[in-house]
Amino acid sequence: MTADRETGADISLGYGRSLLNRVQNSPGDPRLTHVDDQPARQARTTAWPAWAHPEVVAAFRAAGIPAPWTHQTETADLAAKGQHVVVSTGTASGKSLGYQLPVLTALREDPKATALYLAPTKALGADQLRAVSELTHEGALRDVRPATYDGDTPAEVRQWVRDNARWIFTNPDMLHIGMLRSHQRWARVFRRLRYIVVDECHAYRGVFGSHVALVLRRLRRVAACYGADPVFVLCSATTADPAEAASRLVGAPCAAVTEDGSPCGARTVALWEPPLVNATGGENGAPIRRPATVEAARLMADLVAEGARTLTFVRSRRGAELVSRETRRLLSERDPALPARVAAYRAGYLAEDRRALETALSDGTLLGAATTNALELGVDIAGLDAVVIAGFPGTVASFLQQAGRAGRRTQGSLVVLVATDDPLDTYLVHHPEALLGKPVEATITDPANPYVLGPQLLCAAAELPITEAEADAFDARAVLTALAEQGLIRHRPGKRAGSGRWYITAHTYPHDDVDVRGGVGAPVMIVDGETGRLIGTADASRAPSTLHEGAVHLHQGETYVVDELDLDDGVAFVHEDEPGWSTTARSLTSLTIDGIVDEHVHGAVTSALAQVSVTGQVIGYLRTLPTGEVLDMVELDLPARTLPTKAVLYTVTHELLDTAGITARELPGALHAAEHAAIGLLPLVATCDRWDIGGVSTAEHPDTGLPTVFVYDGQPGGAGFAERGFARLRPWLAATLDAIESCVCATGCPSCVQSPKCGNGNSPLDKGAATRLLRAVLTELDQ
Repeated sequence: MTADRETGADISLGYGRSLLNRVQNSPGDPRLTHVDDQPARQARTTAWPAWAHPEVVAAFRAAGIPAPWTHQTETADLAAKGQHVVVSTGTASGKSLGYQLPVLTALREDPKATALYLAPTKALGADQLRAVSELTHEGALRDVRPATYDGDTPAEVRQWVRDNARWIFTNPDMLHIGMLRSHQRWARVFRRLRYIVVDECHAYRGVFGSHVALVLRRLRRVAACYGADPVFVLCSATTADPAEAASRLVGAPCAAVTEDGSPCGARTVALWEPPLVNATGGENGAPIRRPATVEAARLMADLVAEGARTLTFVRSRRGAELVSRETRRLLSERDPALPARVAAYRAGYLAEDRRALETALSDGTLLGAATTNALELGVDIAGLDAVVIAGFPGTVASFLQQAGRAGRRTQGSLVVLVATDDPLDTYLVHHPEALLGKPVEATITDPANPYVLGPQLLCAAAELPITEAEADAFDARAVLTALAEQGLIRHRPGKRAGSGRWYITAHTYPHDDVDVRGGVGAPVMIVDGETGRLIGTADASRAPSTLHEGAVHLHQGETYVVDELDLDDGVAFVHEDEPGWSTTARSLTSLTIDGIVDEHVHGAVTSALAQVSVTGQVIGYLRTLPTGEVLDMVELDLPARTLPTKAVLYTVTHELLDTAGITARELPGALHAAEHAAIGLLPLVATCDRWDIGGVSTAEHPDTGLPTVFVYDGQPGGAGFAERGFARLRPWLAATLDAIESCVCATGCPSCVQSPKCGNGNSPLDKGAATRLLRAVLTELDQ
């Protein structure tokens, strides 16, 4: 390290820049596509609020917090006044104090008051519980009695939590399955419930977010049954319109606090594109880039060798292990002492092992760690010098969360985004303004999705009969009527208008059939066929494409190969193996339009949002080496499955095609390439992953009679992504065109128009015709 770092002298933008200069091959390294220097931000503090209990303030001061930052005070003041509030500020901005101050004050002033804390991950919940426990371990605050209630909590401890804990740290899954289902046993908690904290609420998106939104509505009605009206305090990464997103999540108006008063060190952000290493080795002769994980390992090795504490984010658990292993190998060639200072960190490790790694990272014993997003949310890792991100994590919010792990003690830092072989990554590293200069995405949820709402209503009715007013509040009358026709609930009219109620028809608990994380139907059990051990579960709707015979399945860093998939019994048998390749399913897909929700006509182009039925059949899978080279295609014979969902579509006239110079022979390849690239770029305008969505294109669709491109949500009923694509069609397709044109390949590759999940083997694809098609479409949209 430099002398300035060791002596703690002021560090400016130069530190991040100097690290970057030392990991480049040369000053003009072509892998480096953009560099952005972000200046430091000074802290803004306020006095402690007058309403805050003196013992609570004293606890914070004893913890080394002399005064709160402005956004912490603003959040706490709104909550103390009874206003639901969301604080949406940067990583490491101390959002937790904004809810800890009012919650601890309420619990100190009222010895029977209670509070709930909800986190999307166990690691985050454990981290926040530890922080609160340190604040309340002595004095009068010991009566707060914070405790965890999650799937790992032993039965005897659960009983103690129900009877004694006043601040319960849990997650939406346990709230749904453990607390609301048996709310009578939790009457003590619900009766005096003052606050509900929803941490990292931007993580609740798509079907998962829609389920959580309905779980929170159920929580509010159960609390009301016991006479409580708790205040929600939500914490979020910086997102677009946090007040609207939070209000939609909790079902009640929320104020937003967005002005960040915390200090932030200067940061250098670099965008990095791995080089092409094989001109013709990919599918259909496409060029291959060096894998982002390999490039990330090289960068981490260079940074660690420079003495920089480095965290590398990787998309998969297996990827984290591979990056860690390759980094150690590279370092062993430089200094035999360095490999021991690099490790992997991921879910699946024992809690004590994770804590040891976190401590080692913070105190400098460990210089580098390769991790999944397990370290993205909330866990306090301080003092990092650099973050390497192997592949855009899917949303700007996640990118900022991961980048924010560097420089958490206000020193200068470096962040490097390494592009994967993907259209969105290619676009971002060549259009930095789309990543560094754009507003963060809005969080998309759709609680009215009938495939989510129906099962949630059954749970609500099992907890408490649903009133007419609640049916209206849930916008659920049509779904309730359908459930009644199926015999699952019954409606009992009241003696006066509007006093009727909906009841569950049997003394059953439908909660077990609802996967809050987004699964639909009974999950498929993944069983080790050699030992009989259950190693995990998978969403039934995705099992044919991820757990087919021969599929390579990763679980907690271990690799398994699927021997048999039994969809009737909902089980996949696997054995542990390291085959040396990955697998990607290939399928045939057809789509019918069931109804048009909305439609816009733009001259020769018509766009629409539609209810559709998508029928897909997995017909085989590719085996691909880690280098990206395709070994072969293995055929399968699996049954077809139909998905009712929503799609955004656009049609073009033949006259427009003639004007664009697209022949009948070129048309299928043009539509197909445009569809693939559009799927890759939809995450730019909708908070989704490309694996959440699918697409179909055809030269003449029977329901439109015209050349048509569809992009649909991969969840029954939709997840809100198609709606966002329809609403932002122009910027979405403009980015799609830019991504194709930015790619240096001649005829199409995974960085632009090839898709890793194409059922047709990425054929036909016509990159040149796709650019002419999209230019013509955008011209019409501009008129």
